[in-house]
Amino acid sequence: MRTVGRLIAFVLFIAVLVPGVLLARAWWLAAGRRAVAAGAVEFAEPSPAGAATLQRQAQHGRRIRQLGLLLGVAGVIGSVVLLAEASVFLWVPVLAAALLVGVVLAEATRPRPRWKLATPPRRPRRGELISPWLVWIMRAVVAAEVAATVGLWSSGELGMPVAWAALIVPVVSWLLAETALLRAVLRPLPSEGADVPVDEALRTWTAHLVTAAATVLALLPLGALLLVAGIDPDGVSEGYDFLPVALVAGGFSALAAGIAVAGFLLTWLRPIRSSARALTG
Repeated sequence: MRTVGRLIAFVLFIAVLVPGVLLARAWWLAAGRRAVAAGAVEFAEPSPAGAATLQRQAQHGRRIRQLGLLLGVAGVIGSVVLLAEASVFLWVPVLAAALLVGVVLAEATRPRPRWKLATPPRRPRRGELISPWLVWIMRAVVAAEVAATVGLWSSGELGMPVAWAALIVPVVSWLLAETALLRAVLRPLPSEGADVPVDEALRTWTAHLVTAAATVLALLPLGALLLVAGIDPDGVSEGYDFLPVALVAGGFSALAAGIAVAGFLLTWLRPIRSSARALTG
């Protein structure tokens, strides 16, 4: 009986890890869509307005992400002042969260292109920019993270400062991501045919960056919260209790998936470039 219980626990652990693997694979496939959009820009010669738009968008993204980095440094300094040497374990999470929030904020506040818009207005569908599954997974992960935070907070396993941080950062990043996705869909297409690939690439970049950043900002705290709930000795009963096994496996799966998506995100931060003469001359 003991052997059967261990086997069931092992199978359950592996089964709960599968969603994280599938999510990482979905983002690997999403990288192909971004590569196609970037390749289309390389084969087109944008108008002067399109070239100026690429430069303005790149500068805006860098400035806001630098602002996020500065806020992260300020957060680290504040944690040192409040917690002294105990804050050393918070430095990396605070910096990472500030950088990711900066990425989402940069995409949500991108200036509108100054090129001439198509008449009558034409707009793309969201499914043409990013897989709907990735967007809905982002929403589901944020909802799960909020539910886990509220559950642990109400049971007294989380302090108020930690609970508020675990709630505010993912929810704010999700709201910014939804704003950026909405702006990417509502903006009309340009009238100049050579600027259409540039516009499509900018929209695709925005959709993937904000969805990935908001997903990571929810997955990592969700993984930590599931591990806290799974290793809680008060929640383990005698014999084989499969709930802690599922919580620990879910925590590892969320952390692994978050790190994998963050790896994709880091390779996507460089701005869109074009080899057209309008940019190189």
